[in-house]
Amino acid sequence: MSESAQKFFWWEGDVLVVNILGKPNASRDVIGKPKGNQLKVSVTAKPQDGRATDHMLRFLAREFDVPPSSIEVVFGRMNVNKQLRIPCPKRLPAVFQIQTSLLE
Repeated sequence: MSESAQKFFWWEGDVLVVNILGKPNASRDVIGKPKGNQLKVSVTAKPQDGRATDHMLRFLAREFDVPPSSIEVVFGRMNVNKQLRIPCPKRLPAVFQIQTSLLE
């Protein structure tokens, strides 16, 4: 499997599980491209006491149209390497739709 076709997300029932490579202190909040088995997500918050992760969860909650409190950080709260569980996302950002079509 080529690097571009590696999965950075999968479904466990109606829960979307996503591996994240976080980039704190960025110039803007943005969902980037997959890098190996992680999705790059940049946020403007500084990496201090979990604030960048909290900011990322609020940003991603808007992108997936879910409440921020519903997103679970499985691991990596204080690290750039994270795994998130997003139950019943109402919307999928474009990179997820592109990745799904590559795998079919």
